[in-house]
Amino acid sequence: MIGQAAVEAEALAGIGKRTTAALETVATTVTPETWAAAGLDASEAVVRHRMLDVRVAARAVRYGDGVAVRPEGALDLARLSPCDLAFLARDWPLLARPEQLPPEGDWRNWLILGGRGSGKTRAGAEWVQAQVIAAGKRTDLRIALVAETLGDAREVMIDGASGLSRIARRMRPEVEISRRRLVWPNGAIAQIFSSEDPESLRGPQFHLAWCDELAKWKHADETFDMLQFALRLGDDPRQVVTTTPRPVPLLKRLMADEGTALTRMATAANARHLAPGFLAALSARYGGTRLGRQELYGELIEDRADGLWKRTRLDEIVVKLAEPLRRIVVAVDPPAGGVSACCGIVVAGLKENGQAVVLSDCSVEGTGPAGWARAVVSAYRRFEADRVVAEVNQGGDMVRAVLEGIEARLPVTTVRATRGKFLRAEPVAALYEQGRVLHAGRFTELEDQMCDFGPEGLSNGRSPDRLDALVWALTALMLEGGGEPRIRGV
Repeated sequence: MIGQAAVEAEALAGIGKRTTAALETVATTVTPETWAAAGLDASEAVVRHRMLDVRVAARAVRYGDGVAVRPEGALDLARLSPCDLAFLARDWPLLARPEQLPPEGDWRNWLILGGRGSGKTRAGAEWVQAQVIAAGKRTDLRIALVAETLGDAREVMIDGASGLSRIARRMRPEVEISRRRLVWPNGAIAQIFSSEDPESLRGPQFHLAWCDELAKWKHADETFDMLQFALRLGDDPRQVVTTTPRPVPLLKRLMADEGTALTRMATAANARHLAPGFLAALSARYGGTRLGRQELYGELIEDRADGLWKRTRLDEIVVKLAEPLRRIVVAVDPPAGGVSACCGIVVAGLKENGQAVVLSDCSVEGTGPAGWARAVVSAYRRFEADRVVAEVNQGGDMVRAVLEGIEARLPVTTVRATRGKFLRAEPVAALYEQGRVLHAGRFTELEDQMCDFGPEGLSNGRSPDRLDALVWALTALMLEGGGEPRIRGV
């Protein structure tokens, strides 16, 4: 039987014998009724419209020889044993949607652009695991796993619901977190890297790489460049990139690369694995919006025509700051909603030549007043700021009280908006056009709001919290002045 043969093959391989499993592809159609009788939750659309390739492990085959067993006619799942059903239910080529399987042809980059929960992470993890298994009983295969942060690599790529440790049905890797690596029983090793530290990719070399959420990497270009120099082992170095799209330059270049195979995934395609009502709720709120097209359908959305900022301009003003600043402020736009709302916190400074530099987007989500107040005080101390500028339209005196409750001697200047957000943002946008504002890094969420902000606000109707904080910071530094200047480095 299928399951028993698979168990025997793995057992023999486990005791060191030269054993492989003979796999035969059986093209078969399976009716929804048959799936139901077998107790498997299969998508009716998949069953009706696809010829399913069922990879059948025939028997343990010693020394690479053997005979595969072909079932005659359609495969009747209702007659299979629980062991066989369990084997098939874990078989990725059977369960995967077509777009989750590696594309054919000669490609170096497999770029998967997907909406939230579309199954792109599972596709990336399964590709890595398949490469490890295909490498054989003993291998020196080396793999790079690169995420925005080391925490993301651990929580999503390794231990997440679709991570490598969860999806491995056999040949399960051991996590050596102190050494930031995974080790498979056959000797394959994957090292973990963060976009926060591009230089850590100097030295190591790899056969393969998996890059997750590339569009939100902090030092995207530097990290990706270092990775390309490290992909130099084997006859055919390859990498898979799984990300929700954002119109960042690196992603655009990768899409245009002749060596890139592009796959798109929509959240709706993975509906059977999502919570009931999830898609309906998000479609009702974001359906037809720019954010919905990006986050649910995996579309690459460019700047809006009536926006105050353009991404091409923001790409040109990123600098590495080395000189001291004359003045630094931390601006805060307290959330108007509940605990789940975002509190905009932006740090900016003023150079000796009069140019402003946006130093950091320290905005926080999902915290109460005490939580965002601690984040403000932390940014104030970290950047040795001169002053905190806080909008009080929503909280009044409570805003100052909360901040001073965390740091009693915190210098706070309160501001109150008397004009609409667009009118307040226009003079700040003009400063950018004049070349008077620089960015000391890439601030993805902030830049998304800047390039999606028009006369009617953000296209999704939400509050531009990060942008509001930016406007208050640059207004305080360049349009109103005030405060006591002093010199310090950053």
